[in-house]
Formats: sequence, C-alpha cells, structure tokens
Amino acid sequence: MLAAAVIAVAMAAPVRAQNAPPVESLTIDQAVAEALSKNLSLLAERYNLTVADARIITAKLRPNPVLTLDADHQDLLGTGFNTDTNNGGPVEYSIRTDYLLERGGKRQARIEVAEGNRVVAQLQLLNTVRGILMDVQNAFVDLQSAKDSLKLAQENLQTLHDVVDINQKRVKSGDLSEVELLRTQVAELQFENSVRQADLRVKTATAKLQILLGRTKNSRPFDIAGDLRREPIPPNQDALMEQARQMRPDLLALVRDQARSQAEIRNQLALGKVDYTVGTEYRRQQKTAHANTLGFFFQTNIPVFNRNQGEIERARQEQRQIEARIRAIEATVDNDVEVAYQQFATARATLEKIEQTMLNKAREVRSITEYSYRRGEASFVAFLDAQRAYNDTMQAYNDARADFARSLFTIDSATGASTAPGKVTIP
Repeated sequence: MLAAAVIAVAMAAPVRAQNAPPVESLTIDQAVAEALSKNLSLLAERYNLTVADARIITAKLRPNPVLTLDADHQDLLGTGFNTDTNNGGPVEYSIRTDYLLERGGKRQARIEVAEGNRVVAQLQLLNTVRGILMDVQNAFVDLQSAKDSLKLAQENLQTLHDVVDINQKRVKSGDLSEVELLRTQVAELQFENSVRQADLRVKTATAKLQILLGRTKNSRPFDIAGDLRREPIPPNQDALMEQARQMRPDLLALVRDQARSQAEIRNQLALGKVDYTVGTEYRRQQKTAHANTLGFFFQTNIPVFNRNQGEIERARQEQRQIEARIRAIEATVDNDVEVAYQQFATARATLEKIEQTMLNKAREVRSITEYSYRRGEASFVAFLDAQRAYNDTMQAYNDARADFARSLFTIDSATGASTAPGKVTIP
C-alpha cells in the first residue's frame, strides 16, 4: 500500500506541473505598455478626453427655433359670439416661430473655450501617464533589486551550507570540535532567515507591480527580464532644465490653460452683449372676419443692470491665478530637475566607488578567508566576518545599481522625456 501511494504521488506531480499556467516573462518596455493599456487609474482619466469632446459638440450647437401654436378667443364658455349683442370674437388661430440671434461671437468663443479645455485635458492625461510611468519603472527596479538581493542571500546560504557539510565531516573525523559545528549551524540559520526576508521582498515588489499593471490576483503569473538600466551621463543640469520647460506636460497644461482662460474672457465679454430674438406669426381669424394675417416681431433685453460684469471679472481673475500657478510650477520643475540630477550624481559616484575599490577587495577577502578556514588556518569568526563584509558590499552594490537606474528614470520624468512625442502611445 505504501509503495502504491508513493507511485501515485510521483505520477501526479508531473501532471500538476503540466497543468500549472506558464510563467510570463516581462521586460520593462512590455510592463510600461501593459500599464498604459490596463492601469485602472489611467482608464478613468481617459474619460476626461471624451467628456471634453462632448463639450466641443455642445459648444458648436446653435440655438433651436421656438414654435408657438395659439388658439385664441375660443367660445368654450357658451357666450355666443355675434355682431348684434356682444360683437365678440372672432376665433383666432396662429402659428409663430422665434429664433435667437447670438451676437458678439458667442458661438465661436464657446468653441474656443471647449477646444482649449480639450487640449488641457489631453496634457493632464499625459501628465498622469508620466506619473504612472514613473511608478511602473520604480516598481520594476524594486523587483529587479529584490531579486538580486534574493540571489545574493541564496548564494550566501549555499556557502554556509557547504561549510556546515564540511564541518560535519570534520567533526566525525575528530578534526573539529562540536562547538565549532554549532556556530556554523547557527550562522546557517541566520542566513536562512535572510533568504526568507529577501523572498518576502520579492513577493511584495511583485504584488505592487502587478497592481500597477492593472492585473488581478488571479492573473497569469509573471516574471521580469532584463538588466538594470545603465546609460552614459545625461546632459548638464542647465540643458535638462531647458528641456523640462519645453516638455513637462504639467507645465504645458498650465500654459495651454492660460490660452484657454483668454478665450474664456472673450466668451464672457461676448455673453455681455445683448442678443436679438426675431419672429414671425401667421394668424387665421374665423367667422366674422375671415382674415389671414402675418406679423413680425423683434425682441431684445435692455442691458441696464446685468452686463455680465461678475463673470467677466471672474474670468480675468482666473487668468491672473493661472499666471501665478505657471510661475509656481516653473519653480517646481526647476527644483525637480535639480533634485533628480543630484540624485543621479550621487548614485553614479557611489556605484563607481564600489566598483573601483570595494567590490573586488570584498570578493578576494572572502575567497581567501574561506579557503583558509576550510584548511583550518583561519577561525570561523574571521570567515564569518569576511562573509558578512562580502554580503554587505554586494548588497550595497545591488542597491547602488538600483539607485542609479531609478535616478535615470527620475531624470526622464522630471524633464518630461518619458512622455515626449513618439515616446509613449496611449491606447
């Protein structure tokens, strides 16, 4: 019975492996493209464009003519209209149409405001894309860094595991004390805990990236591919600031909003102009008169009190407000570029320092100490110190590589290069 159970389990394992969904491999470009097409926040933001398109349609509409049907002097109370006693009536029927003539260029001003709102909404959507790109890129780098840390922890654990195996053999041969074996086993447990913590960071980073991609927890599992970003030095800080002034979508949105506010002022001035209503009426008189008449009408309001002064002033104050916001966002853009460039410079200096001085030395010290310890020429404390120094150096190296990659993405975001024309496509 036991043998049959073992055989059944062994046969079921390959079946489960075959039924497991394949793991999808994602590069950072594929992750960005998926986020742009499926990110829930971006999907909601896109509706601002369709709303703006609907407002353009509304702005282009002309006033509807007004139709009035009239039946007057009806003898519904039984008076009895006649020329002898009351000279009432006659019964009259009329059809009247009125049409509003908009003056002052109201329709064109409405269209300009609506089209300006659409351009602003488009740039605001692009700025939302810029933020999502930054989140996805950082999350991707976080996952890459977490995987590197997990790989390092697993390598360290394997090294301690090999040392424990050797020490167990040395204890059996009487070449090593039990206390020394216990020390290596305790150190192995500590490195096992480091592996579990690193694995947790990988799972956390994966879950964060999955949400940004618009995936649910039941989506097909995925893994990431590709190396951490590493590129030559970007242009100097002044050139980056100038680039940001020309390409940052949040700044461009305010600049276009300023143009929209000027159209809004023209719209409110146009609304202060009086409109004319013209109409015509056909009237039919029954019984005594038997006449057909045609009348014409003209109507306009007299702008004695309301000349739209409040809305005109409101539009002018909004324009001044936008001008102040532009000055504020320009200062923010300059600060973002400066901070991003300083982060890049710091990350680059740290990475180069580790690569040029610390990395090879840490590897050499660990290799020499491990070799000496296995030959019994170095103490376990010395070996463990060398192993931990190597681990700290490699972890610092992995963190520096990740920080450098993040700094490059931060520069792209701060300057608007990540959303430059032709750089991204919004589905």
